[in-house]
Amino acid sequence: MLTQVKLRNFGPLDNLEWKGLGKINLVIGGNGSGKTFLLKALYSAMRTLEGFQRGEELRTAADILTEKLHWTYQADRIGELVTKGAEHPLSCEVWLDDQSFRYEFGKDTTKQITELENHVMPRESNSIFLPAKEVLSLQPVILKSREQDKAFGFDDTYLDLARALRTAPKGGKNYKEFSTSRKSLESILGGKIEYDESRGRWQFKKGNQRFPIGVTSEGVKKIAILDTLLGNRYLSTDSVVFIDEPESALHPKAIYDFLDIVGLLAERGIQFFLASHSYFVVKKLFLIAQEKGLSIPVISEQGHGDWLVEDLKDGMPDNPIIDESIRLYKEEVGLSLG
Repeated sequence: MLTQVKLRNFGPLDNLEWKGLGKINLVIGGNGSGKTFLLKALYSAMRTLEGFQRGEELRTAADILTEKLHWTYQADRIGELVTKGAEHPLSCEVWLDDQSFRYEFGKDTTKQITELENHVMPRESNSIFLPAKEVLSLQPVILKSREQDKAFGFDDTYLDLARALRTAPKGGKNYKEFSTSRKSLESILGGKIEYDESRGRWQFKKGNQRFPIGVTSEGVKKIAILDTLLGNRYLSTDSVVFIDEPESALHPKAIYDFLDIVGLLAERGIQFFLASHSYFVVKKLFLIAQEKGLSIPVISEQGHGDWLVEDLKDGMPDNPIIDESIRLYKEEVGLSLG
């Protein structure tokens, strides 16, 4: 799994170093702080390593990475990703266990990365990025936009997910933890999301009733995506899952239940990276860390580009989001008590 990352002059992340990564990792910060940027940087590296030397792939790791950065960040020139005004090149280095993958390029780079070192063995597993917005109802639009029109709009996190969802769930024996998780997900959903081959669209099945995906809530569709990826075996025990704003479209109880499933899957081997600005997400992960004695590294943006690394096993992090949530709670209690 990913064990550490070091970024320099990578968009809003001019100097970030995060060591001691665990099975569940949390990024917290306000809007525009670079949470999603960080997740996409890690995702681009993982997808490059998973694509390199897989099957009949003949491209170099540098070619795969260049294309992945181009379509993930949708920059005309990947040199645009270099921090504005930076005197030095953009550099990214990630470690999978004790093997490193590193690259760098300057602001004038168009579509060719020349500085790249790869010491990571080819991977058979798949990583996936779950955006804040669901993609089930948009799947045909995403595929047409990217595969036929070759147009900017939906970045590679959406395209890769839309493609991963093409495969129907498989029968037969699955990992015990995956099967348990799917049952828990179905309990949260109150039904099942299925793909209707004859009509070419997704639908929600509750008992004997079937509903078009368009009238199904955002939260239901979001949870159903994870269920589908477990069911069709796209995800394996060595996968890395990136989730942007897991709280999006979910009420607090659903967030708690969803994160319990994340905890179960992490114990089986899947590594998670979550980006959030929700007190409920932070608090629930803190409780999981305490209950399981599990290290859950958290990196939080402190303002002015400074990042603080802590561990939820040691307590709640010191962050403005946490402070504001507590302040609002105390204000509410004060009003209730008069």
